[in-house]
Amino acid sequence: MHPLKFRPSPLAEIARKNRAEIVRAGVTRRELIRLGLLTSSGYLISKRGLSAQSSCDAGACQLGCSPPTDPFVDPLPVVPVLPERPLSDPGFQIPPSLQPSGRPQDARTEPHQFRDRFPAQKFFISRMRPIPNAHVSESPANLARIGPQVMWGFNLGGAAASDAAICPGPVIVSRYGTPMVVRRFNELAPDSTGIGRTEVSTHLHNFHSGPDSDGGPCDPAFTRFFGMGKFYDYFYTMARAGFDTDEFRATNGDIRETLGTLWYHDHRVDHTAENNYKGLAGAQIVFNEFDTGNEATGFHLPSFPQFDVPLFLGDKLFTPEGELCFDPFGFDGLVGDKYMVNGRLQPFFEVQKRRYRFRIVNGGPSRFHQLFLTNPDNPAQSIPFWQIATDGNLLPRPVEVTSTRIGVAERFDAIVDFKKIWDRFGHPSRIWLENRLEQVNGRAPTDKILPPGNPANVLLEFRLVGPNTVADGSFDPEPVSSPRVACSPDDCVFAPICLPRLPSETATSPTDRIRLTRSFRFDRSNGQWTVNNDLMDCTRFRFTVQRNTAERWILRNSSGGWQHPIHIHLEEFRIIRRNDRQISCGNVEFSRKDVVRVGFNEEIEIVMRFRDFRGGYPMHCHNVVHEDHQMMLLWQVQDTGDNLTEP
Repeated sequence: MHPLKFRPSPLAEIARKNRAEIVRAGVTRRELIRLGLLTSSGYLISKRGLSAQSSCDAGACQLGCSPPTDPFVDPLPVVPVLPERPLSDPGFQIPPSLQPSGRPQDARTEPHQFRDRFPAQKFFISRMRPIPNAHVSESPANLARIGPQVMWGFNLGGAAASDAAICPGPVIVSRYGTPMVVRRFNELAPDSTGIGRTEVSTHLHNFHSGPDSDGGPCDPAFTRFFGMGKFYDYFYTMARAGFDTDEFRATNGDIRETLGTLWYHDHRVDHTAENNYKGLAGAQIVFNEFDTGNEATGFHLPSFPQFDVPLFLGDKLFTPEGELCFDPFGFDGLVGDKYMVNGRLQPFFEVQKRRYRFRIVNGGPSRFHQLFLTNPDNPAQSIPFWQIATDGNLLPRPVEVTSTRIGVAERFDAIVDFKKIWDRFGHPSRIWLENRLEQVNGRAPTDKILPPGNPANVLLEFRLVGPNTVADGSFDPEPVSSPRVACSPDDCVFAPICLPRLPSETATSPTDRIRLTRSFRFDRSNGQWTVNNDLMDCTRFRFTVQRNTAERWILRNSSGGWQHPIHIHLEEFRIIRRNDRQISCGNVEFSRKDVVRVGFNEEIEIVMRFRDFRGGYPMHCHNVVHEDHQMMLLWQVQDTGDNLTEP
């Protein structure tokens, strides 16, 4: 197989080089607007030498221009686990402590909150490094079309040059009750791709962290992102939310606030999309005394890692010559035409005929997914699976579904029973994980569901192998799932990890009493994304919530052309209504969430508590291109809150 040959127009090649030069020079979007080189829609003006990208000429970075590739020729990579490190490791030559060391290479400038109460018991190291020859496929045919790429990633902690980084990064396995420190070294280096910035800030998405270790984009008072040659110590209490409230101090938090499937990713302000796209992301799992990682104990969920498998979804664009590309001049977002799972192009995964737990993460940058299981030899079949968690939180009752929609940064855990699929659907030898949600640009999906059976829409091919009957001691969700069993608001199949009680205006406990209702409007103004008609500002907090109280927030999207997956740091929330339609039991959104999809012309009502930590956090659209183009704000938690209703 020979690479395809292209005859680019001279103007297209000049435009490609000039755009790349702007990126390498580090000119900001605001500077381009002042220079008159960006339109109000966020695109480069139609100017000779800049904007010749209307077809798949050489260097084109747009949907439909990536080279053709063969699916299902690479096995799914099983991402390795980050090993624990002893404090004698040379990487801890400067010991991790409550206070920053003050040494030049230590990027931290503030103490770890609550570390004196929760002394660290486990220590990890990971080094962010370039991957100069990253392969999206090992197939000779695919490599001839899309060759080695320059990517970034996290390694397994070793300091030797041979300790290569991987993307996605290693899985971090943690447990409640075991506080931990992760030291992350920035050993990145600039390169000629024009993608990414070497300053970084690693956010542990959805964990209940202090602002010193949340990995936020910026803060008016403290350094959040750090440059090459430095390290940052991230401390995690591994305690559940509510640990510093009167009600749950003795138990180190409310067990109903237990988390499970998290992910970590770069959050460098203005460049989150690029740095994630280039590889700075990975999965983290939190086990506990009930969800143990061993199907012989606790809830008997499938055992990690053999039958409990993280699936990290992404999509990429390549130039016709096969080079990974990212256009920083489009404010709408980026949707790729090549699906990646765990860093591989449309891989396959051999499965036994038994139950598996898949922890599915939508890593973005802008694509939504509606995921189905499809028998390619009989696409008309409707194959169920069981959703047991959303955004990493166990549902009150498993829900039997034939598809699930997730926006960027949303997660869900599913039980797929390949034995039942084998028995009930004609002994299929393969099953596809398909995204059948049409999306033609970064603004939003069209909401059209595509017909089944198109290989271009497949993320992963499961291949059913081995004997027809194998040992399986894991939990079977089917007999207790909704809608087979009538649901109730008080359901709790996974007791004691049940839904916390809802806050209200009449509650007697301060942490349960709704103190205030705030409204937020997600919109577009003068080509930039805004929240309440205001741009992101790293120098100020827009509002202050009162610690150990609750609030109601109204999230509005008045547009029929955009959708926004909104993420709020620090605490999870409950979705009460969508456009005045109450979310009730049996709905997969009847759960704790940290990302909510705000669809076309939607108004979402959520309630949430703000406990334990003090300091600043962001709220933002997790279509990370929208985030980088200003759809974000900073807010803070303090002992006294303000009363701003439209901050």
